[in-house]
Amino acid sequence: MSLSIDQKKTVVTEVTQMLSVAQAAVLAEYRGLTVAQITELRTEARNLGVDVRVVKNTLARRCVADSNFECLTDHFTGPLMISSSEDPVAVAKLVSKFAKDNEELKITIGAMNGDLLDVSAIQALAKLPGREELLATLVGTMAAPMTKLVQTLNEVPSKFVRTLAAVRDSRPDEQAA
Repeated sequence: MSLSIDQKKTVVTEVTQMLSVAQAAVLAEYRGLTVAQITELRTEARNLGVDVRVVKNTLARRCVADSNFECLTDHFTGPLMISSSEDPVAVAKLVSKFAKDNEELKITIGAMNGDLLDVSAIQALAKLPGREELLATLVGTMAAPMTKLVQTLNEVPSKFVRTLAAVRDSRPDEQAA
């Protein structure tokens, strides 16, 4: 089924807007995947904030023109799926994990900051901690000195109270007489 010119303009506008906020994009050949598998991939992608689109190659070339992803222009051949996200690690993790679980999905190439990423670079990017993990580590690192200070300050009165209790317990009962 062919798209009308207005529909094509709409697709190009949507994908261009999606790529304008993205930090990374990955192209993968989806030949052989079932509709259920693609739906599963899109559901996972939605949960991670990754946009997954299947776009005609001629329209995709128009979408990446004059953008950070222009380096992908020559790689739009065959049935390709474009995955992109503001979080480069999220898109790499999603596509790498799904390709590992489904042999039919083959990662072809990716791009980040105007540079091409080969399959090994995408898989290396997927092994990095995600944005949420990095933020949690940062918060933990920032909170550690304050927590240690509070524990240290709390230890002085606690030790004093334990010393008084030990002295009280070591004396014979003077009130029994």
